[in-house]
Amino acid sequence: QVQLVESGGGLVQAGGSLRLSCAASGRTGSGYVMGWFRQAPGKEREFVSAISSSGSGTHVADSVKGRFTISRDYAKNTVYLQMNRLKPEDTAVYYCATRDSRDNPWRVYTRTPEYDYWGQGTQVTVSS
Repeated sequence: QVQLVESGGGLVQAGGSLRLSCAASGRTGSGYVMGWFRQAPGKEREFVSAISSSGSGTHVADSVKGRFTISRDYAKNTVYLQMNRLKPEDTAVYYCATRDSRDNPWRVYTRTPEYDYWGQGTQVTVSS
């Protein structure tokens, strides 16, 4: 089994920054792709960013491009989402997700059904 624990959410003013962390444990490691998704009230869960298991491939949603950056620390088995120039429309619960991708270490997955394990989420609220 795989466990994911997100942290770093909170309340911030528009234009501010937050860094989310997702610590993975269990049957996981460098062979797993890591992704971030978010879900605002009344909306479907949407893709934010992902990083391949090799670390060489990343993808960022157009809505956050140029403001959010994903990275991972293999030694700590942790993935980060640096969020800058936050906007009120970024307000959502942010979820970390992962799946085994040892068969394709360069691939980045962007759809929710492609992920097998999910964290409980961390709330991000951006005030105007």
